[in-house]
Amino acid sequence: AGMEGLSVGSVLLTGCDGGLGLGLLKGLLEQPSPPRHIFAACLDPQGKHLARIMATSLSPKPSCPLADVTDPNSIKAAVRKVQAEVGSAGLNLLINNSGTTRRSTLATETAENMSLVYTTNTIGPLQTSQAFLPLLKEAAEAAGQREMSCSRAAIINISSILGSIEVAEAWQERQDICYRCSKAALNMLTKCLALEYGSSGILCVSVDPGHVTPPLEQGMGPVTLEESVRGVLQLLAQLSATNNGTFWDWRGQRLPW
Repeated sequence: AGMEGLSVGSVLLTGCDGGLGLGLLKGLLEQPSPPRHIFAACLDPQGKHLARIMATSLSPKPSCPLADVTDPNSIKAAVRKVQAEVGSAGLNLLINNSGTTRRSTLATETAENMSLVYTTNTIGPLQTSQAFLPLLKEAAEAAGQREMSCSRAAIINISSILGSIEVAEAWQERQDICYRCSKAALNMLTKCLALEYGSSGILCVSVDPGHVTPPLEQGMGPVTLEESVRGVLQLLAQLSATNNGTFWDWRGQRLPW
């Protein structure tokens, strides 16, 4: 897939309340052939930033299910909404982008921070992936293609280089133990999903968008949110079976666990 961009029938993107989520939503809508169905799951479907994107998007109009990834009932309701719209075509692409962080050091880290961040960053994507599995399986079967890809059926977990145990990036800038641990655990979840769902034709990959809040030192990530989004969507267009259960960054470079 070269410049034709990411071509996918349906996408559900969590964490559309700000930052990267809204950036990815905008990027998806601006693809040469945008998704027929795009679901911008968020905590505040009435949010003003989301409303602005909705107002300018002529086709497709994103649907905005309320989705609190820490609440199984909220996720189930989102699944029903998606199912009602996509029917037997299923859901092609689930992007688990909901995330939170707490600034901390080893000296100041608390059990409360650890639980809170893990609940959103690791348990959230687990519960969302479990809930959407039937729709992803339907898409994998309906797509009429044998090769694994984001166009057929995929789960993309938005992770972070800060979750890489081998690289242990930016320790001096931000220790953020709770965030690092949650993302390392999310990466293990990606591997588990890949091992379990791969045989159903569902591709599972971790992606570091390089766009972290608050930002790291100058030169550590993409210069702008737009650059990050462009890189991530370009990467998604190129992923295939050989990438199942691996970790990539917005530049299209493979990262070590």
